[in-house]
Amino acid sequence: MNSQDVILGLLHRQPLSGYEIKQMLEMPLSFFFDASFGTIYPTLAKLEAQGFIIKENVIQDGRPNKNVYSLTDAGRQQFQAFLESPMEKDSFRSDFLVRMFFGEYMDTDTLTDWVRDEIRKSEASGEQLGRMKQKIAPGMPPSKTLCLEIGFELNAAKTRTLHEALRKLTESE
Repeated sequence: MNSQDVILGLLHRQPLSGYEIKQMLEMPLSFFFDASFGTIYPTLAKLEAQGFIIKENVIQDGRPNKNVYSLTDAGRQQFQAFLESPMEKDSFRSDFLVRMFFGEYMDTDTLTDWVRDEIRKSEASGEQLGRMKQKIAPGMPPSKTLCLEIGFELNAAKTRTLHEALRKLTESE
């Protein structure tokens, strides 16, 4: 899976601008896939060059024009080929966990601050996921509901683990 596969999947449902693609990658996909504008726009250009998408310049009143991207038949076939390909092993990246791995080289106050900050972020994500569950989950297909449920449960486990780590760090002071 790469950014091309995800963007083709997003465009499978409807034409989107680069900004709209970024918004969809921020929520709800951000819990298991991330891409910046620096990835999105070059990927869109590559997909267009490959004939998987077409770009339409949409004129807007009082706003800058925007490019809207649509899937071609070749793009639909490419996306279908991705869906039918063997699944890759999940990967996970975390700056926080890399720093904690090397935390023995830092003082306890810094580690405690890092954990508190990560708790704050995790709790905010949990609240956001909870709102999503209440607001959009009832009408979602079961496959998307599964993604939301796994994200919610993983975040809840992370938050519990962080609170326990904070307790241990503050007890050792």
